[in-house]
Amino acid sequence: MELDFEQLDDAALVAVMDAALSALGDGRVRLSTGKQKLDLLADAVRLDARLTAWLSALAAEIERGEIAVQEHGTSTVTWLVDAVRMTRRAAGRMVIEGERLQRFPIVAQAAAAGALVPEQVQAITQVLQDLPDDFDTDQLRQAEELMVGFADTHNAADLRALSRYLLEVLDPDTADAREAARLERDLRTAEHNRHLTFAHDHHGSVRIRGSLPVADAEPFIKLIDSYTAQASRALDRLDPLAPNLTPAQRRADALMALVDRHLANALAPSHGGDRPRVVVTLSYDVMVKTATDAGLLRGELIGTGEPIAASTLRQLLCDADVMPAVLGSRSQVLDVGRAQRLVTAPIRAALEVRDQGCVFPGCDKQPTGCHAHHIVPWWAGGVTALHNLVLVCPHHHGIVEPGRNPKAERWQVRLPSDGPPHVIPPKRVDPTQRPRVHARYTAPMRT
Repeated sequence: MELDFEQLDDAALVAVMDAALSALGDGRVRLSTGKQKLDLLADAVRLDARLTAWLSALAAEIERGEIAVQEHGTSTVTWLVDAVRMTRRAAGRMVIEGERLQRFPIVAQAAAAGALVPEQVQAITQVLQDLPDDFDTDQLRQAEELMVGFADTHNAADLRALSRYLLEVLDPDTADAREAARLERDLRTAEHNRHLTFAHDHHGSVRIRGSLPVADAEPFIKLIDSYTAQASRALDRLDPLAPNLTPAQRRADALMALVDRHLANALAPSHGGDRPRVVVTLSYDVMVKTATDAGLLRGELIGTGEPIAASTLRQLLCDADVMPAVLGSRSQVLDVGRAQRLVTAPIRAALEVRDQGCVFPGCDKQPTGCHAHHIVPWWAGGVTALHNLVLVCPHHHGIVEPGRNPKAERWQVRLPSDGPPHVIPPKRVDPTQRPRVHARYTAPMRT
């Protein structure tokens, strides 16, 4: 039976693609020769590129129409995180690429046809966005055509390096002046975009990512290099395995040597009137069970929920202020201790231990970026107590904050006595008003 694709709506077309992929994914490869399999791989990559372009365009359309805001009270990115379990980074990239393709129709057409892989699309749109603002429509169209043509013979990395060439082709008389202006803009952009982020990989490591202007980064690089050289000389003399360390490993060790020196010499500034502190949570049951067996002791870092090894925990306890936060079998806060100069109120510490961040499903805001929200408002007689408080980020605070109009449909927060916080959508979003729970509370329990 032949399908008339022109008569099918979008949902039906997606269903057809799903059925086709199910047939392909049955584990059987029906092609016999190596060439056929290579051709199949190339065709499949092109299909994937076309689908990625379509997804980006759809995400951008949803974002532009504020559909996720109207239907779920949140951004497209947050909805994707909650609904399909995407990472925030991947969801944000999808929306941004869709918005860029809307601006550059020639690139969008090539992407939709499978002539560009997603990495090339990202590179081309970035180069085009960086073109001078005074370029007219004809120049921008010519730039699109040139970049799409270059994609036949250049990968994404090569495409990013073509901005200078584009200026020379499109406006040769002012290319030098424009290049100088571009370098100044790049400097201002680099200063604005400077950042340093930390992300747990849930396998014992923290991924450190960042960006600095070239001039600012140079002293840091030289400092790390000096520590690396110092450690290398020492290791080369004392450690027979030192030659097996990679340059990247040596730089990581140098960074930790720099941190250790600051801590040992009390060079780090205070934070909120107090020196940096690591807070570790330990379940009451585990504490009782393992109190006599330190080698099995486990803990978790506040704000991330990341488990740490017993040896690491013992090292932290050697010279750190310890704030014990003892949790019961249902994660109720039983006791919160404090160091001598503690500035955070115990009730705030307890909230951070219990909620671990914004309670709105799909949101990944850490405790330090959250507000303490009164479930029953203060003006309505609510008390400032743990059973009436949850952590929410500033954005979702506005969504769940009850208004004085009792008829207004709002998202609501409920805190059961025997479970995690629930977020209840309004009837216009979900007629059944099924309570929703953040994914961090539904992870399998560790024993």
